[in-house]
Amino acid sequence: MIRINAPQIGKEEIEAVTKVLESGILTTGLGKGPYVTKFEKSFADFVQAKYSIAVNSGTAALHAALMAVGVKNGDEVLLPSFTFTATAETVILCSARPVFVDIDPETYCMDVSQIEKYVNERTKAIIPVDLYGFPADLQPLREIADKHGIAIVEDAAQAHGALYKGKPVGFYADVACWSFYASKNMTTGEGGMVTTNNEEIADKVQSIRTHGEKEKYMSVRLGHNYRMPEIEAAIGLVQLKKLPKFLEKRRKNAKILTEKLEGIKGLKLPFETEEKKHSWYLYTVRLENVTRNKRDQIVRELKENNIEAAVYYHTPIHTMPFYRKFCNYKLPETEKASEQVLSLPIHPGVSLDQISYIAEKFISLI
Repeated sequence: MIRINAPQIGKEEIEAVTKVLESGILTTGLGKGPYVTKFEKSFADFVQAKYSIAVNSGTAALHAALMAVGVKNGDEVLLPSFTFTATAETVILCSARPVFVDIDPETYCMDVSQIEKYVNERTKAIIPVDLYGFPADLQPLREIADKHGIAIVEDAAQAHGALYKGKPVGFYADVACWSFYASKNMTTGEGGMVTTNNEEIADKVQSIRTHGEKEKYMSVRLGHNYRMPEIEAAIGLVQLKKLPKFLEKRRKNAKILTEKLEGIKGLKLPFETEEKKHSWYLYTVRLENVTRNKRDQIVRELKENNIEAAVYYHTPIHTMPFYRKFCNYKLPETEKASEQVLSLPIHPGVSLDQISYIAEKFISLI
């Protein structure tokens, strides 16, 4: 089976884990072990941020970041529905209300032109999502946020290596959140990171990740157990060094697959521009002239041919049973995209022969 994504783990990661086990330091009370500290510095350098705080998941990163910018009961947070559930889940964990905004059908990111109609005195933050690894419209978002005094908490969970106007994504945000889940462009197994240029936000996230403590057994705010273990950080250090080559292979696979699929009527392919450079976490195509059932049938048939195609996301958050009460209006572009998109494998473990096979089988089914 050609997996939709697969962690690229080698002997270097195994050796790094062994060193941690031999050291006897598996974690520390304030989450500042030697490997975590080094990983934080290296990742901050990679994304050109002043501060980087390692946590144990991308969800933890989002929750801690929202807490750090002051999202609380009675506040509203603007976000897309066309994303993974954690983006909305963490808003509710802060006792705030998620306000869903429709997407741009070309990029699948939040439609900036619609944002201001949802802004009111309760709006505390905006969560743009760099979906599939393609940057959201970050500078216009920054201008809107500054105009209304709103924080930007960027969900960059899928965007390791993505660039916006020559800068790593996260540059225009107050705080950015990253995931190192096993499927991501680089992994620590589970794990996440919060990056920011704001010292106050960084200090708050550091204490939130370890029960609100500023020092051992001295909590100054509400927090959680969001520490990253040393083993994960050790893996992350190795993966971060490999990330440029991973990104290069993803970009090469995406380019070749595009060359094989372009020109097919009714098939919309992913793209990038000079201003927005894709991380190619997912290669997502859109079948514009088929029904949801037909799209799902194609996905099943690809799997029968050992190609693990997948749909991200077949159920928008605002249509899920728990979240319906937060959205009594339609999001037409979100709902339409959920019926038409599917993603094909291009991760670094996919060979050029397999790219050709994927294109051949996909073309034969559509």
